[in-house]
Amino acid sequence: MKIDTIPTGFKKGIWSLFMLCCMIQTIIGQVSENERNVLIELYTQTGGAAWVHQWDLEEPISSWYGITVENHHVTSINLFNNNLVGNLPERIGDLSHLKTLNLAFNTLSGELPLSIIELSRLQELKLEMNRIKGPLPEAIGQLEQLRELSVFNNFLSGEIPSSLGNIKTLKVLNLSSNNFKGTIPETLGKLENLEVLGLFENGLNGSIPNELGNLVKLEELVLANNQLNGGIPEEFDQLASLRVFQIQNNRFDSLQNLDKMNSQEFLVFDHDQKEEDHLKFKDINAGKTRMADTKFEDADDH
Repeated sequence: MKIDTIPTGFKKGIWSLFMLCCMIQTIIGQVSENERNVLIELYTQTGGAAWVHQWDLEEPISSWYGITVENHHVTSINLFNNNLVGNLPERIGDLSHLKTLNLAFNTLSGELPLSIIELSRLQELKLEMNRIKGPLPEAIGQLEQLRELSVFNNFLSGEIPSSLGNIKTLKVLNLSSNNFKGTIPETLGKLENLEVLGLFENGLNGSIPNELGNLVKLEELVLANNQLNGGIPEEFDQLASLRVFQIQNNRFDSLQNLDKMNSQEFLVFDHDQKEEDHLKFKDINAGKTRMADTKFEDADDH
């Protein structure tokens, strides 16, 4: 049928349906003015005009790169490796429905906004490979739905907040390659679902808390390149799931209890041999071990 022969009323109906679909799509992509303003602040404060994937601020928010909108709320921001430069907006906590915040592998600087602890629905916080400085907020333990906290390779300082022990859902906690000082909080032993604990290359001192032996689901424990002393807790023989264990370049007084650990399934096992300990590991297969730098495992997993 030729276009000219289509009844006028039918053509109007098609046009109305098209306009309705466009309107629905626009409505679906919208969020509150407050949330939109926070996103615009993020864009302007981190050099959005120079991002690898830029935003067209005239388009619906749901079409903006890395943004997920559900039920008129921003639920995910994933701007991994997108050339963000600058500071995070102070009002980031206004995105109260956010579940994922992945800004890893950029050049963010400044301190973490205190409002970040207001993201009560947050499940994934990935800020690794930036230049963020200052402390982790002491009240970060309020993020009780968090499953992954990865901030390795920044300039974070101060002590590791003891409130992290409140986040029972945590599976990955990677604070490696920062400037954290002080002792490892005993409260980390409460993280019963933790699978990865990375504290590599900080300025941590004191002894390893015995409570870490309670982390029976732990698969990776990286404590290398700190100033830890004392010995290896006897409770570590309970870490049956452990596959990566790195404790080299510390100041341990003794490694005596290492021979009580079941190291048969270790894939990575790095320590400083002390002659006086005469270690006799349980069936460790040296041919299976490998040297690895676990800091950058997330580089292709974003």
